[in-house]
Amino acid sequence: MIDHTGVIVSDFARSRAFYAAALAPIGYALLAEIPAAVTGSTDVAGFGEPPKPDFWISGATTERPVNHPPLHVAFRVGSRALVDAFYQAALAAGGRDNGKPGPRPHYHANYYGAFVLDPDGHNIEAVCHEAA
Repeated sequence: MIDHTGVIVSDFARSRAFYAAALAPIGYALLAEIPAAVTGSTDVAGFGEPPKPDFWISGATTERPVNHPPLHVAFRVGSRALVDAFYQAALAAGGRDNGKPGPRPHYHANYYGAFVLDPDGHNIEAVCHEAA
């Protein structure tokens, strides 16, 4: 089982704002923020459903540049309406469309997802596996 994951970003403040807005409709909030003065290298922020963050962003450094190629992270949600809300919020926060909300029957009969590129081109998805 995966405990947590994350992406390295080029502009920490911009990405923190993007993820705070894009993930809010699916119940995620900024739960932890640790400055470079504490980590010894870069700022990090953890998002999740209280009380524990499970998705982290960290600012790029010389030793740890932005992930290339960009990564794909999918957030499972309980309804198709939440997929739609994520997509709209992510676009409003500056994300770029990478697949409008809709069924993806080639994955499986009840797959309903939406894909948005974050400010660094990471493919961020919200997906519902429940029947309509």
